[in-house]
Amino acid sequence: MSQVNAMPGAEPRRVEGSTIGLYVATVFLWGVSWIGIRAQLGVVAPEMSVLWRFLLAALVMWGWVLASGNPVRFAWSDHLRFLGTGACLFCCNFVCFYYGGLTVPSGLLSVVFSLASIFNLVLSAVVLRQRIEARVALGGLLGAVGIALLFWPEIAGAGARQGALVGLGFCVMGTLFFCSGNMISTLVQRRGIPLLSASAWGMTYGACLLALLNLVRGNAFIIEPTAKYVGSLLYLAIGASVLAFASYLTLLRRLGAARAGYTTVLFPIIALGVSTAVEGYVWTPLAILGVVAALAGNVLVLSRPART
Repeated sequence: MSQVNAMPGAEPRRVEGSTIGLYVATVFLWGVSWIGIRAQLGVVAPEMSVLWRFLLAALVMWGWVLASGNPVRFAWSDHLRFLGTGACLFCCNFVCFYYGGLTVPSGLLSVVFSLASIFNLVLSAVVLRQRIEARVALGGLLGAVGIALLFWPEIAGAGARQGALVGLGFCVMGTLFFCSGNMISTLVQRRGIPLLSASAWGMTYGACLLALLNLVRGNAFIIEPTAKYVGSLLYLAIGASVLAFASYLTLLRRLGAARAGYTTVLFPIIALGVSTAVEGYVWTPLAILGVVAALAGNVLVLSRPART
């Protein structure tokens, strides 16, 4: 990871090429992950699948930390922050979305998660006392509207499905946990703690909390022995967890929570592209309008502020 000259959490005056690369990687890796999450549901309890995901991710991350020579010892106060990050980002967030996926279509999962860009704006203002730029707020709103248009048939039809409201509630809670984890991670990075070390500890604590949750619920510690399940697990653990979180948390440090969180607005577009190729999704004028609005919001958020 390249070093950042600006203070962690500060809004940069321009977006560098490496930052754009991290942005694209994060959007793609997490955009495809929704198909992987749906492939995990069925035989294995949702919280057990999340445990296997972050247990494997933590092992890979620790190997990365040790190989790169990053520090592993920190103060107890830092471990409390790691615990908070693990609980929000690597435990509760995904448990909620896996349970939401039992009754909510994968596209709608992405739509609800895209609200993170707006939640981050509010939490940044309340917790980190960051000023909300009108341009960024408008871009986030435009992106959210675009995603709503893109998946409006699913949104309009979900209300008639039994358990859909419960699933939506899980998704909203998962998004709030994700955004809360963003705030804690920003505070951790402002203390100068290396990203890889913080992520490794966070995933470790998240896996421990997940193991405890599974023990309390009496879930069987099993893995579905199929190519679909194991393949999706490997992708979710390494691609969508280790690589994507490393990219996203770096963006969080470089761009701030508002702009980094806006990557979530584009996830449904990737999910829809996969659905088009794999499931034969049919594009409609409303869907095209939604894509245009989402991309326009993305350009607005990432555009360089005018100099004063």
